[in-house]
Amino acid sequence: MKHLLYFFLVAIFLFTNNAWSQTPAHSVSLKEAIETAFANNLTVQQSGFTAEAAGVNAQQAKGNLVPRLGGNINHYLNQGRSIDPASNGYINQQNTTANYSLNTDVTLFNGFLLMNSLRKSQLTYAATKMEEQQAKDKLMLDVVLAYLQLLSNTDLLEQARRQAEVSRQQVERLVIMNREGAIKPSDLSDLRGQYANDQLSLVNAQNALDQSRYTLAQLMNVPYDKTLTVMPVSADQFDTQYGNSPDSIYQAALEQLAVVKAADLRNQAQEKAVRAAKGYFYPSLGFGAGLNTNYSSLATDANSRKIPYDNQLKNNYGTYIGASISIPILNNFKYRSQVALAKIDYKNTKAIAQTTRIQLHQNIEKDYFNMQASLDKYKILNDQSDAFAESFHAAEARFNAGVGSSVEYLAAKNNLDRARTNQIVSRYEYLLRIKILDYYQGKQLW
Repeated sequence: MKHLLYFFLVAIFLFTNNAWSQTPAHSVSLKEAIETAFANNLTVQQSGFTAEAAGVNAQQAKGNLVPRLGGNINHYLNQGRSIDPASNGYINQQNTTANYSLNTDVTLFNGFLLMNSLRKSQLTYAATKMEEQQAKDKLMLDVVLAYLQLLSNTDLLEQARRQAEVSRQQVERLVIMNREGAIKPSDLSDLRGQYANDQLSLVNAQNALDQSRYTLAQLMNVPYDKTLTVMPVSADQFDTQYGNSPDSIYQAALEQLAVVKAADLRNQAQEKAVRAAKGYFYPSLGFGAGLNTNYSSLATDANSRKIPYDNQLKNNYGTYIGASISIPILNNFKYRSQVALAKIDYKNTKAIAQTTRIQLHQNIEKDYFNMQASLDKYKILNDQSDAFAESFHAAEARFNAGVGSSVEYLAAKNNLDRARTNQIVSRYEYLLRIKILDYYQGKQLW
């Protein structure tokens, strides 16, 4: 029994020690990277705060249509000369008074100023929500770019390692052969130089990977983690047949992109601002009503007896109802200037909305052409990589057999290394172009 317990404790210790000794790299998916960036990015947060403030303003604009209602309760202790509210005459003695009132008023018509102001506030709120989404969209594209760059640099580092490993194995082989006098010393020197060059490429590739890891961490607004890795993109996202045309992408973008909707909403809001400003030219009609009562400690009846508090409140109760109209006649051209400025702002937002569409169409056409060019380059580099791989294998076989020169071998190796490096870069460049076109159409990027 003791032996069984001993082995059990040893097994637990070994398992626990092994678990703690393993420190797996921190790996995130593209979706997790984007969601983390959304949650932590200051620009996105500030655009959300702006939208919240616009929502409060829209709610207040709606409240401006509601009748105002207010009440007053006043109590006074009077010393010396004052007016007795009971007799409305002057007195010179201490007394207490109180009055109560409840009043309401509402604007019935003011040239639709309040209604247009409400609609303007609502459209502005909707625009700020779209601008918040626009900030997220821009951040998302930046994260996708950084994510793909990190993937690309990860593959390039692995390619650099393979290059260096091939050179290292050749150097080790040639060192032995050189001792035996089976090769020219220059062959060993050439390979050692190539190995040093591959090691330098390895250092540069590692530095590029660390830089891209740092860039992604910045966008996610998280501390830099040297173990951060990203999950590879699935193979089905490398489709080499993109079916949509620039025009169809543009039409989809008009329906999907927040930048277009935000510009349109800003323009519509400013149109309502012009109409609201014109409301100042119209007469304003209002309605008001109220009730009030009061109390005085000096109030007496015909028999000089003090009138009780509640009786005074009943006896002094009064109401009023009334209507008012305000007609603007001359106000130093203030309202005319307000309308003129509102029209200028309206023309500005209209120009912004039109320019947004033009630039969007231009960007889509440019990105579509870039996608096609990157696809053509990707296909060519694939063929080139296959061709140089075949040439390298032949040169390597000849060099290992002692019938090929180091110059021939190194030329073939460098050609293959460059081709494979360019192939990796073009692969992720093409994928990035695809992601940009998908973004225009509101497609999910992960």
